[in-house]
This record gives sequence, structure tokens and C-alpha cells, in this order.
Amino acid sequence: MDEAEPTPTVTVVGPDVPGQEDVLTEEALAFVGELHARFADRRDELLVARRERTARIVAGELPGFLPETAHVRDDPTWRVAEAPHALADRRVEITGPTEPKMAVNALNSGARVWLADLEDANTPHWRNVVVGQQVLHDAARGTLQHTADNGKEYRLRDDVRHATPVVRPRGWHLDERHLLVDGRTAVGALVDFGLHVFHNGAHLAASWHGPFYYLPKTESHLEARLWDDVFSHAEERLDLPHGTIRATVLIETLPAAFEMEEILYELREHASGLNAGRWDYLFSAIKVLREAGPGYTLPDRNAVTMTAPFLRAYTELLVSTCHRRGAFAIGGMSAFIPSRRDPEVNAVALDKVRADKTRESGDGFDGSWVAHPDLVPVCEEVFTAVLGERPNQLDRLREDVHVTAADLLDLGSTPGQATAAGLRGNVDVALRYLSAWLGGSGAVAIHNLMEDAATAEISRSQLWQWIRNEVVLDDGTTVTRELVRGVVDDVAGGLTDLPHVDRARELFEQVALAEEFVDFLTLPAYRLVD
Repeated sequence: MDEAEPTPTVTVVGPDVPGQEDVLTEEALAFVGELHARFADRRDELLVARRERTARIVAGELPGFLPETAHVRDDPTWRVAEAPHALADRRVEITGPTEPKMAVNALNSGARVWLADLEDANTPHWRNVVVGQQVLHDAARGTLQHTADNGKEYRLRDDVRHATPVVRPRGWHLDERHLLVDGRTAVGALVDFGLHVFHNGAHLAASWHGPFYYLPKTESHLEARLWDDVFSHAEERLDLPHGTIRATVLIETLPAAFEMEEILYELREHASGLNAGRWDYLFSAIKVLREAGPGYTLPDRNAVTMTAPFLRAYTELLVSTCHRRGAFAIGGMSAFIPSRRDPEVNAVALDKVRADKTRESGDGFDGSWVAHPDLVPVCEEVFTAVLGERPNQLDRLREDVHVTAADLLDLGSTPGQATAAGLRGNVDVALRYLSAWLGGSGAVAIHNLMEDAATAEISRSQLWQWIRNEVVLDDGTTVTRELVRGVVDDVAGGLTDLPHVDRARELFEQVALAEEFVDFLTLPAYRLVD
């Protein structure tokens, strides 16, 4: 803070969490307050800009490449900063919440990177927020350990290379109500980033292993510019050399797909790459084009694969953009998860994941995500078959790729149809997931698929769009609020053994059946957690 600027007052209003005194120190909270004082107003302005753009699209203005930033796209000379050694090889990345047991397993998994998730795979209970920071502190120092309720101990192994943590803070749209800055609810992204970089930035920089971040839900290059300014300020404030902080941006919103180069340009001294956040991207495509007409509706969620034309355009553009600018292209997460108890389920999962990673490695991606330690060897094998001893495929420029705005918007060419079974599946998955989310679990295995907030968003937004466009199902039934409400009645009646199912149902109906579309289900959901 400048000497003339008053020091913000930061107040913790969340319930006590064991060990919070090591996380919520006076100095750390003061740093979070400082970030908030400098950057929260710009965050608010950017959220207003999001809403204004959404209103224009709803009124009929389709997204497109920005004419005012054409000079950035047309300039062939600029590149992002060269990657630090710890991020040069990212062929396998494992995702998961910052829950102690899962964190130990992720670090021991053999993956090159652990996406330490404070966002979609994490319910932002105050306890989860604080414990997540404790886990990240110990992970940075190699001291993380955990004893489960049954007495089983989880320790970091000394015979494997531990995955490099890359922390995903919450998106710009989420607040942290358990922390007040001058009486105002704090910005969740600044809380997550601020606490982590304050406690761990210097330590990670000294060992050349960070601090590294994944940036979610970005919708524009101006939002990326804000992150770049936050990083630069933190580096100056914490005496870190400029460019020490590195970020990978998830391209998981439709508007961001039209600004990939601009996003990299804004972060070029801090950027390491882009990630194809496929499930959030699918949600965003439905959300943004929800009122564009029947030609933009999609078939059943499970029928929409990464070979759909609009998704192929998105991933091809991402790889070519990244490699043109010297940035890594990281693939998305296949939702299939293995089973150690069911050989048949396990075989199907391994085959599905192998096919997914084979497609990505063949397209030029430098690495990809998995959701379970048993999938690390599969992804490693597939990417190593393409990479060999090379750490990445940055030299594969994909100059054959030519993607237009129409290609990115071509949802109508997606094969498949909307079915009664798909409608019921959307309801079932959403209710099961939200029940778990309200209980504190943000990453949940449902029907042998790993579900997080993104897949629940797809389920509810697809039903909203089907209702709005009066989609006719395979059995001849037109989707209406009354039809969906009847399916909810039936499905919920079979899930009475799930905790929080009544609140999950209320929440689901609020975000799937409302007249006005709710931007993110996590916004009303957050009001229901401690």
C-alpha cells in the first residue's frame, strides 16, 4: 500500500477451524486486504461488463473475434515467457481438491503436475478454505501427511517424483463471505491467491517450483489483464523476481475461445499455457447461446463428445494458438474413472481414457488431465509414445488449422438427440452431485464418472435450454417445466437416503426451472453452506 492509503480492516467472520492461526495470520490477512483494496473494484467492473455482453448476446449479437484486438492476433513476433523447468514437461496432470488424503495421493501419483483445486472440485465451506491452505503449505514443503479416521496413514513417498502443485483459485465471480474487508465481502479469488502466495511464494520460488496457478472461468483478455496486474503487484510486494509467478488459463468459456491470443498476450510474462476445460466450456456454450434458438440446442449430455464439430474447432484452435505463441496446450479431463472392484468397469474406463488421450496427443497437446491415480500410467504411456524424450510438442505449430467464428458456434452439427433417458440422467446426476456438494464434497464419483460443479452446470443448463426451446424428446414428449418437475419428483423419491437431498432438490429447481437463467449454480448454492 502507498503511505497515503489507509490500511484496510480485515475481519474473519467464519467459524473457528483448527490450525487457522497458522493460515489467518495478521500479516497474511493484511496482504489479502491490500489486494482487495487495489483490485476488487476492477473485478466488480469486469463482472458488470460480463453481464452487459450477455445481454447483447441474448438480444441477438453472437460472439466473435474482436476487431479492436486484431493487431495482437496479427502480430507474429510476440511469445510468452519461456517455461520454468518445473513446468517444461506436463504430459500428465492429476486434478483434485485440496483435501488431505486426496492431496497426498495426487502428489504420490507419478503425475508431473497436481492441479490443487480450490474451485470446482471444492465446496467452499470455510473449513475447506482454511484446511486447503494448510494442505498447500505442507505440500510446498514436502511435509504433508494425514491420518484417516480409521487409522490409515497417508504420507509422501520418497521413491517417486512428487507432482508439482498448480493451484486453482476461485473464479472472479465468487465471493468469500467469511472474510470481510472494510465490512465488504471479500473476493474469493483474491483470498485464495493471496493466502497461498503470501505463505508459500518465497519458499516455492527458492526451489524453482512456483508459485504456479490455474486461472478458471476467464471470459475476456481484460480479466486476464487484471490477473497479470495482481501477479505483478504480489511479486513486487513479496520481493519475488518479476515473472516468477506463472499461470495457465483455462479456456472454459465460449467468450474466451474468441480471445485466446489476447489472453496469452496480456499474461505473456506470466503465462505458461492454456487448458481445454471441456466440461465448463460445454456449459458455457449452452449458457451463452441459451436463447439463440433451436439451432443451438444440444443432444443428451452423454452424446456430446469431443469429436463434435464445435468442440473440435475449439481444441484445434487452442493447440495452434498456444504453439504459435510458445505456450503449452493442456488437454481436458475424461470423466471416466476406474474401479478396483469391478474389472469390467475398469476395462471400459481405461479404454475410454486411452482413446481420449490418444486423440489429444495426436492433435498436438503437450499433456492432459486425469482424475484418478490409476489413470496416470495410461496418460503417461500415451503421451510418451508421441513425445519420446521430448518434454512437449511446442515445435508442432499446427499451421494447418483454420478456425472461423462460425466453426466455434456450430452447435447445431452435433450428432445425437435429446432423449427422455437423457433428461432423467441430467436430473439424477445433478441431485446426487448437489447433495454431496452441500455436504462438503466437490468432486464426486457418480455412475463411474467423476462429476464436479461443471458437469452439474451442464445438466441444469441443458434442461433450462430444452424448456426454453420446447425441445421434443425421442419419445415425442415436449420438454416443459411440468415435465421436468415430474421427473424431479420421481428421481428424488428414490434418493431419500442421500444427505441434503431436499435442499439439493430445491436448489436444482431454482437453477433449472427459473424464468431467468442463473449465471452459476454455485452462487445460490454458496448461501446454503457454512
